[in-house]
Amino acid sequence: MGMLATPLMLLAPLPLKIAVDSVVGSSPLPGFMEPLTPDWLSDSTIRLLSLAAGLQVMVVLLSQLHELVGHVLRARAGEGLMLDFRSALFRHVQRLSLLFHDTRGMGDLLYRIQYDAPAIREITINSVISMISAAVMLVATLVVIMSLDWQLGLVALVVCPFLFVFARTYNLRVRSRYRDVRGIESSALQIVQEVLTAFRVVKAFGREDWEQDRFVSQSEVGVRARIRLSFGEGLFGLLVNMTTAIGTATVLFIGFRNVQSGVLSLGELLMVLAYLTQLYNPLRTISRQVANLQSSLASAERAFQLLDEVPDVTDKLGARSLKRAAGELRFSGVTFAYGENSPVLDDLSFCIAPGTRLGIEGRTGAGKSTLVSLASRFFDPGAGSILLDGVDLRDYKVADLRNQLAIVLQEPILFSTSIAENIGYGRPGAQLPEIIEAAKSANVHEFIAGLPNGYETPVGERGMMLSGGERQRIALARAFLKDAPILILDEPTSSVDMTTEAGIMEAMERLMAGRTTLMIAHRLSTLDICDARIELEHGRIISGSGEVEMDRSLSGEHPSLEAAN
Repeated sequence: MGMLATPLMLLAPLPLKIAVDSVVGSSPLPGFMEPLTPDWLSDSTIRLLSLAAGLQVMVVLLSQLHELVGHVLRARAGEGLMLDFRSALFRHVQRLSLLFHDTRGMGDLLYRIQYDAPAIREITINSVISMISAAVMLVATLVVIMSLDWQLGLVALVVCPFLFVFARTYNLRVRSRYRDVRGIESSALQIVQEVLTAFRVVKAFGREDWEQDRFVSQSEVGVRARIRLSFGEGLFGLLVNMTTAIGTATVLFIGFRNVQSGVLSLGELLMVLAYLTQLYNPLRTISRQVANLQSSLASAERAFQLLDEVPDVTDKLGARSLKRAAGELRFSGVTFAYGENSPVLDDLSFCIAPGTRLGIEGRTGAGKSTLVSLASRFFDPGAGSILLDGVDLRDYKVADLRNQLAIVLQEPILFSTSIAENIGYGRPGAQLPEIIEAAKSANVHEFIAGLPNGYETPVGERGMMLSGGERQRIALARAFLKDAPILILDEPTSSVDMTTEAGIMEAMERLMAGRTTLMIAHRLSTLDICDARIELEHGRIISGSGEVEMDRSLSGEHPSLEAAN
């Protein structure tokens, strides 16, 4: 579309020349117009003036139509490109491991997806394409000016090296500053995200004003940085405009001398001046877009840095498919540490047969949650291996492996959709009768049926419209619906009262039947329904009982360790 604008822009000064030289003066029409203009039209000044006016209206109309079409096309292309880029970022972020998400702020990730991603539109549509169009217009205009008066064309070009130097100096300094601003603003967003997530705690401790001050303080740092950038942008724009103004004044001075000497007509000088505006406008556009490009490039760098993050857990070449596992789990010399920290699990070895319900106990920090995270392959062990049905977890396709698992957490995760959609999350495409059957198994159907909208009742953000026990039963219904051979229960009753716990335990016992289960609980009584137990301390097994096979070397290392099978 930018290429199509060039002929229209080159025609824009033509009506002015016709009016001045052919209507006011006595010069003939431009040579290329004479074959196109009837004699009766060129014989009358009124008709010539009407021709000039008509050409002016036509050029303006066509220019506006071109601008309208170009605006729509740019919007469609730009918004589509931005959506695709955001989608790619979101898809990649979901592929990254829990270790990455545990060490990165959510606010920073949100900022990169929501605010840095549009930079791809600014770079490709608004900057690069605009600069290409401006460059084409620049060359075409320069050719026309040279054809009218080559001396004025050379004078007009004198300013170009200065503009290049200004743009070069500005670009070298500004991109890193934009990158810093983005980081500051993402930190402010992180504060907002933290406060809204922990709003109950904030209100309970009366820390609203303190959090407000923290947000404002961080935001003010970003505001000051943006003000400094704005001053730099303004100074750069001032230098560009002053340089082009000097160029225009020089051309005007020399041009009038040429008119006085008869080298140019007055109409031709006015055309040159009009073309000079069109010449300097692309130069200003290129300079401005090069400057704006630095802001977009700073954002794009942050977005592409996110895409460059390599997922810790991926499918290996030739990974095996898995339809439904039997459920035998074997940990063999498993060691794991978060980053450079001390190992959370240290040389862990045990095995449970399919259908075994294993209770995992231990103090906070003993490594219980890490153990089940490794079994889910949220992380890979630093040493040793975890086998499912005799095959290393790393040899299975990740998606197939995760299909073997149903997880119920201490704090059940619900989405801001309906109850039916939250239960159906466990098996995409499940029909309502299947969802209802799962709810009955989880002892939550009667509660749902008693709601005004039944299964279509929205649960609110994070399920806050429901009580803790109701959320947990819906999470259990989700697990029932998935019908996976391996079940992971991470403190599923720790946040409910004893009465609610009894109903949940009844449902869980049905859920555990025939499934290999890893169950974490602080209340030892909760583990009474398990076939086997292990106790962890500092990442090692210090005792075990029931239907669990223990490594002999560990038994020798820990005399207190029991292997009752």
